[in-house]
Amino acid sequence: MANIIACNLGSYRGKFSKQEIYEHLNKIGLTNVEISTPKTQEIDTVQEELETYGLTATTILASHDVKNQNFVSDFQQTLETTHKMGVDRIFLSAHGGDLPKDVVFNRLRALGGNAQKLGITICLETHPNLAHNGDIALETMNNINHPCVGINFDTANVHYHTNRKIDTVDEIQKILDYIRAVHLKDTMGGYHAWNFPALGEGIVNFKAVFELLNSRGFEGPFTMELEGIEGENIDRVGILNRVEDSFQYLKNLGVIH
Repeated sequence: MANIIACNLGSYRGKFSKQEIYEHLNKIGLTNVEISTPKTQEIDTVQEELETYGLTATTILASHDVKNQNFVSDFQQTLETTHKMGVDRIFLSAHGGDLPKDVVFNRLRALGGNAQKLGITICLETHPNLAHNGDIALETMNNINHPCVGINFDTANVHYHTNRKIDTVDEIQKILDYIRAVHLKDTMGGYHAWNFPALGEGIVNFKAVFELLNSRGFEGPFTMELEGIEGENIDRVGILNRVEDSFQYLKNLGVIH
């Protein structure tokens, strides 16, 4: 199984330039990244930068608000940019707020139709109020009912956003057929506990996560998202070490070949 392992640039906690991040990823041999949507005039430059460091964008981060009545039309530029980048998955954090769920589902279904025309899948993040645990995410998927709208499963957020004891793998089981991307993030557990250490230092059973998803033919992208620990005093070296240690943990786990 040739898993696609990527890194969200936010894992560097805003303390490095983009070039420094790219250099570090190149140095450790991590070749895939999750990046924000480039401006139209910057697409070629972004592509050239990635190629210079031997990197490939595997997910594009979108920032559109599903509560906006122009959500679907406003999203079109992001779809076209993603297509030009040669990327087939878009990460979206969708918060429906007080908007009736039927309205939200209809907008996301319409977005899925537009995405399908370009061979793109929209991946909804494990956030309230549409996908913060397996049960809610399954309800959302059943109601949207579109092949180009799926779930970006965050291995730690299911703990952070759910005020009860849960198991990451159990939550994956509930929406196994709908997972189109994964954020690899460890946690010490706890509701709204911002404690996301290096991969392998928390309670997430990553071996079981990979075994389950790989058994269904899912190879990624699995994107490292290392959000750190609330109140920690970490310097640049510490951040680099956390990225390197997390990547090495995945190698030791045998999921990178």
